[in-house]
Amino acid sequence: MTRVACVGEAMIEMSLDGDIAALAVAGDTLNTAVYLKRCAPKIEVDYITQLGSDPFSKRIQSFMESEGLGISRIGIDPIAVPGLYAITLSAEGERSFTYWRSASAARKLFSDGDFSMLKGYDLVYLSGISLAILPHEVRLELIAYLKASGLRVAYDNNHRPRLWSVEDAREVTASFWSFADILLPSLDDEMAIFGESEDEVRARFSATSRSGAMKCGEAGPVSLGQTIEQVYARASRVVDTTAAGDSFNGGYLAARLTGHSQADALKAGHELASKVVGYRGAIITK
Repeated sequence: MTRVACVGEAMIEMSLDGDIAALAVAGDTLNTAVYLKRCAPKIEVDYITQLGSDPFSKRIQSFMESEGLGISRIGIDPIAVPGLYAITLSAEGERSFTYWRSASAARKLFSDGDFSMLKGYDLVYLSGISLAILPHEVRLELIAYLKASGLRVAYDNNHRPRLWSVEDAREVTASFWSFADILLPSLDDEMAIFGESEDEVRARFSATSRSGAMKCGEAGPVSLGQTIEQVYARASRVVDTTAAGDSFNGGYLAARLTGHSQADALKAGHELASKVVGYRGAIITK
């Protein structure tokens, strides 16, 4: 059985609709883990993070179990709590976020320098947020471990400027693009991190021999490592773009890891993301 470890921060999501707030569970790599498991139920998907022992942490674990995710490698910090974020939407469905995550238990992930929990997986999936919440020395130690481990790695450059400096973001992102096996950049995030134009980013990734997909919003993905020319239908409606990229990653990885072609994986990711943006919140109801 294929085993995947998704690494990052699981949070409480507060979605505002006027004066009404709905609570859910989300987080960029967690969103991908859920959609990956839904699309490929036979893949064993574990989530690796740190949580507290509070009711909200227990709610997060219960949610993961309800989605079929493995939680045996989640660390528990009895004096910490999970992060919280609120989503506010514009009339066009574009999102803005307000975060309360400075005391998040996930910030202490790998703080003891022990990365052995990553052993035994066929793929380790991380994002820019997974790295941004960690101290810089831990980020560098994790990168060194992954490079030396022989583990297959998938990386999404998901960028939140408030979490780290642009210099750290560039260093970490460039490092992952140099060794990750599956590259999952977003065009706009790559432009923000490296200060490049759209054409410069596209040219840089067109030269890579590594496999993956560059997410370009409603225009559809660009195939990396293999030339694929196909048309992608635009979403029939856009209510909330939260988790568009995360769900793309889940659909794409599910197809790739179950033996489908690159062309089919790109379509699977795009079609899932097009569905997800038609609903409020990061993880839609089954």
